[in-house]
Amino acid sequence: MTDIYERINDLYDRKRVIELGGGDEKIEKQHQKGKLTARERIELLVDSGTFVELNPFIEHRSYDFGLDQVQGPGDGVVTGYAKVHGRPIYLFSQDFTVFGGALGEMHAAKIANVMDLAAKNGAPFIGLNDSGGARIQEGVVSLDGYGQIFYRNAIYSGVIPQISVILGPCAGGAVYSPAITDFVFMVDETSQMFITGPKVIETVTGEKISSENLGGSKVHNSISGNAHFRGEDEATVLEMVRELLTYLPQNNRLKPQIEKWEEEDDYRSDLTDMIPFDSIRPYDIRKVINQVVDESSFFEVHKEFAKNIVVGLGRIRGEVVGLVCNQPKFMAGSLDIDSSDKASRFIRFCDSFNIPIVTFEDVTGFFPGIKQEHGGIIRHGAKILYAYSEATVPKITVILRKAFGGAYVALNSKSIGADLVFAWPNAEIAVMGPEGAANIIFAKEIQTSSNPEETRKQKIEEYRNKFANPYVAASRGMVDDVIDPRETRIKLVQALEMMRNKQEDRPFKKHGNIPL
Repeated sequence: MTDIYERINDLYDRKRVIELGGGDEKIEKQHQKGKLTARERIELLVDSGTFVELNPFIEHRSYDFGLDQVQGPGDGVVTGYAKVHGRPIYLFSQDFTVFGGALGEMHAAKIANVMDLAAKNGAPFIGLNDSGGARIQEGVVSLDGYGQIFYRNAIYSGVIPQISVILGPCAGGAVYSPAITDFVFMVDETSQMFITGPKVIETVTGEKISSENLGGSKVHNSISGNAHFRGEDEATVLEMVRELLTYLPQNNRLKPQIEKWEEEDDYRSDLTDMIPFDSIRPYDIRKVINQVVDESSFFEVHKEFAKNIVVGLGRIRGEVVGLVCNQPKFMAGSLDIDSSDKASRFIRFCDSFNIPIVTFEDVTGFFPGIKQEHGGIIRHGAKILYAYSEATVPKITVILRKAFGGAYVALNSKSIGADLVFAWPNAEIAVMGPEGAANIIFAKEIQTSSNPEETRKQKIEEYRNKFANPYVAASRGMVDDVIDPRETRIKLVQALEMMRNKQEDRPFKKHGNIPL
């Protein structure tokens, strides 16, 4: 009769084989590429000793193309649950040492299973991606596996936070799941994402390009906008994921945790000197943000993409807020196609997870040009209008300097649902800037004047005095109050406290039809 201890020893022997993945030689190759193993990544991401593995004994069941002779411990993916900062999370970590991390039927089943558990238990889901794409030897079942994952990405979107970390070359179907998730992280030099690789592109189009220049971390963070964050190595990136999680609630039924904050004076005297009174001079909006939020709490999202708008998460007296801010340092803070997409997606994320939205507005308008018009600026710009209008979380706008035209309406004006709108006393709120408006309204007078240039200057000043100030808008209720810039943080503290229990019902519908 077999002794129970023999069975237990056999269990541990089997687990050791599984933990080795593709074996020592393949693990060494992974390290030589500057990459960690699937399990090493999990250890860096989660609180020490909290990871519980699920389905470790699953293996593929394919017999074609010699797979019946190949063992694949865990079928190339490690799944389970753990804690980060003491809070539960669910995850998968693809193992490049087994089948190159390629996704097959049972590999997908493991991921789908842990996604379902994350949704049922209302906890964030994190994917550590390192995959060559579909496992070709398994044929169509591998494609079906991707479909199972995509479906869950979509139906759990807005239910639990979903985060993708790209830790190797991810191609084909492997990149579509990350694209549906809320945030995508990449590692410099070792992470790539593309639908078709450089060799296929060269064969089809004749264009030659390296993997890094086609789909590296810098490309996706600054040009395509497919990724939100990047870091110099895997340890840095995984620490960034841990930091992001501190700003997020566990699910859409909860609010982010309110952190302890250092007692400090909310009156910020430095704010008056940060924004040039001259409306055409640039400045860095991050300086204003850092004055208003708790010290060192601003966590910028999409930092390198569409730099004319700045979005990110911060804390005000420990309470998490989402910030959407024009950046006059780039393109005079105007809105274009990319910045419209960037802002809209972030607004909808905040609304999904009960994060109040604070908008700092200094906008000249939508960026003009044939390229923008032909590229669909109407459709893309409409996304901002839609996102703000749809959002039911507390929404506060502070007009810092300029608020012109349709961009003024789009950036959380009262007319599209802002709860509170404040303006600094130097704010100019108008259909367009005084210079452009004067040239149109007083065109005849300027042309027939004996001194057209002097008349134009007079009319510009006349328009500015009459319309380009916050008091006309305030007199119509479009601005709730004109405030001392130094009291901006005080007003936001008061507003957030007042609206902490905001409830807003909307007409019943399956969903709207945002102009994608």
